[in-house]
Amino acid sequence: MTHPLIHPQFDPVAFHVFGWPIHWYGLTYLAAFGLFLWLANVQVSRPWNAQRGWTRQGVDDLLFFGVLGVVLGGRMGYVLFYKPGEFLKHPLDIFAVWQGGMSFHGGLLGVIVALAFFGWRRGFKFFEVADLVAPCVPTGLAMGRLGNFINGELWGRPADASVPWAMIFPQAHDQIPRHPSQIYQFLGEGVLLFIILWLFSRKPRPMAAMSGLFLIGYGAFRFAAEYFREPDEFLGLRWFGWSQGQWLSAPMVVAGLLMMIWAYRRVRGVGTPSVART
Repeated sequence: MTHPLIHPQFDPVAFHVFGWPIHWYGLTYLAAFGLFLWLANVQVSRPWNAQRGWTRQGVDDLLFFGVLGVVLGGRMGYVLFYKPGEFLKHPLDIFAVWQGGMSFHGGLLGVIVALAFFGWRRGFKFFEVADLVAPCVPTGLAMGRLGNFINGELWGRPADASVPWAMIFPQAHDQIPRHPSQIYQFLGEGVLLFIILWLFSRKPRPMAAMSGLFLIGYGAFRFAAEYFREPDEFLGLRWFGWSQGQWLSAPMVVAGLLMMIWAYRRVRGVGTPSVART
């Protein structure tokens, strides 16, 4: 019989600066933004992106708007999608982001608004901005899931005793071996999705194809991972036995497929790939 692993119970505070606690969760966000900046600068150096007018200064400005979209959208998404009643009773808790509680789907909506505003200010079409951003996002998602694992939160569903990496999470207040679903999501939504998108981005693609592939990939990986992730206790499973995360992810796959179909049909319609602005 395999003995389950025990979550290491990391101290959520990495270190202190002048007595001020610096949390691992915050550091993972900092790492996510740093990785985005590095990868986006690689993207703008590619000829087809340079032809569209992208510069390194543009990436710096885009990061600023993106950070606002991620933080504000992610927090508000968590509040609205997962715990509206609780935050209505304690509205000041909305600002306690250091306690965790961010929604990817809310963050995505926030980023969409931020990208649209940035594109409007700089004269880019929305999908010109979104396509540049898409392959740079999964590493940030991976960092977020790493932060979830360090905090011992968002643990998985009970695992069969034969699973060698099954893990007991003391925060669950039981001794049940569970799937380390944070690691599954780290590998799927983070590492694998990054590899797929980065390889796809090595050649010029029709406008909106990259964004569509991101939605398909993230939606599919997240939908699959939800079968191993413990549903939120206050929500449980919903229609068809799907979790809230699955209901939010399924439309992403559909939207991504429609976007890719539109992108490639548009190319066939005009006869040449949409590399430069049209």
